[in-house]
Amino acid sequence: MVAAALLAPVLACAAPDSGDAPSPPSSADVPGWAFAATGMYYWPPDEDSFLLVIATADRGPLHLEARYNYEALDTGSLFAGWTFAGGDKLTYELTPMLGAVFGDTQGIAPGFEAGLAYGVADFYIEAEYLYDVDNHEDSYTYAWSELGITPWGWLRFGVVGQRTRVYRSDRDIQRGGFAQLMLGQATLGFYVFNPDDDTDRLAVLSLGAEF
Repeated sequence: MVAAALLAPVLACAAPDSGDAPSPPSSADVPGWAFAATGMYYWPPDEDSFLLVIATADRGPLHLEARYNYEALDTGSLFAGWTFAGGDKLTYELTPMLGAVFGDTQGIAPGFEAGLAYGVADFYIEAEYLYDVDNHEDSYTYAWSELGITPWGWLRFGVVGQRTRVYRSDRDIQRGGFAQLMLGQATLGFYVFNPDDDTDRLAVLSLGAEF
């Protein structure tokens, strides 16, 4: 239900550098190991800022992922999944995953990551259901989705939505905009959620790299 709610206002995109035939990078097609890491610095309203970290390792369709401060603060998680990719003009990539959550919050988290791309547009979503083994009432569904346009190989921008409990918010689903600069193997991004709400506005600065 959360994914469906986010899909309508927030479809997201990543496009090929040329803007012609879509060719989003698929980890399932890369020989050997491929690694990536992303740090996202959050400035929530009326709360301390914090750093969220995601690291991935892919070998063929095998996808491994580690996260910190993602499901909850002072909480880590480890995921394993399998990537299915294909398509010609309209390309897709789907990675079902299963994860273990540990730290201040402990639980099991089935989820998925998925993307679509066509021309200069693409949509991305990641979602999971966190089953809290200590307090079942704290279980919830997390989702993040983006709809972006890449008019040039160095710039991507669009709209973003999320549902999270890593910090307090008056909005169950938050929406906003983002812009990313692609600098070789690195990506610098800036996100603003709830830009029309002075009391619930959130800024996020991200830096990612592939190696």
